[in-house]
Amino acid sequence: MALDTGLAAILLLVGRVLFGGILTFQGLNHFMNAEEMTGYAEMKGLLAPGFNVIASGVMLVLGGLGILLGVYPALAAGMAATFLVVAAFTMHDFWAVPEEQQQDEITNFLKNVELAGAALVFLALSGETWAYAVGMTL
Repeated sequence: MALDTGLAAILLLVGRVLFGGILTFQGLNHFMNAEEMTGYAEMKGLLAPGFNVIASGVMLVLGGLGILLGVYPALAAGMAATFLVVAAFTMHDFWAVPEEQQQDEITNFLKNVELAGAALVFLALSGETWAYAVGMTL
């Protein structure tokens, strides 16, 4: 099925807007709420929490915009998938928190794993031509 014509093109565009847009928003949130996120990262024992909050924000913004716009989609999707998997295991370690926090952490862990799966789908599709995309690739 060609991804650059017809219904497939429209569905891929809608998926890119939804997925890339949300990743971009989440990345911007890292900058807008850097102090709170740094405190959470510090509580989780992350090394250099302030740096990592900003670095992960950059990964999310660049990954999200890359998927949204079709700019270096393999790099963008790979960056997003990497962030999501690392964040799932470092920030949402439901197995290591008190019982009253486990449900929230399981929910966030599963959300990150689900989103990583979606990023891997975009990575798999990155070699195809995307309609309505800037079209810059490696």
